[in-house]
Amino acid sequence: MAKETFSRNLIRMARVQAGMTQAQLAKVGKTSQAAVSAYESGKRSPSVETLTRLIEGTGLELRIRVARPDTHDSSRSAAEKLLPSKEIDSHIARERKRVAKHGRGSKT
Repeated sequence: MAKETFSRNLIRMARVQAGMTQAQLAKVGKTSQAAVSAYESGKRSPSVETLTRLIEGTGLELRIRVARPDTHDSSRSAAEKLLPSKEIDSHIARERKRVAKHGRGSKT
């Protein structure tokens, strides 16, 4: 099983930025110093609820966002303005053929 490291880094960075000890964070986060130590060392992973409570205990806010992947439409649109329309049309035609041949999710 892969070892989760994201929360351990968040907790440590927030605690250090707030100038707090593990014991101080544990107190405001309503847990034990041993638990904070285990989270920071990666021996244990906190629940989302506990992680949120610990981060908020440092005066910060935890935001988790699930979003659609960036399609880079604005970058593509800006780049296309620099190319002749014939080049763009040719590229679009090649891409349509590639997608039709290999399928939408293929890397080839």
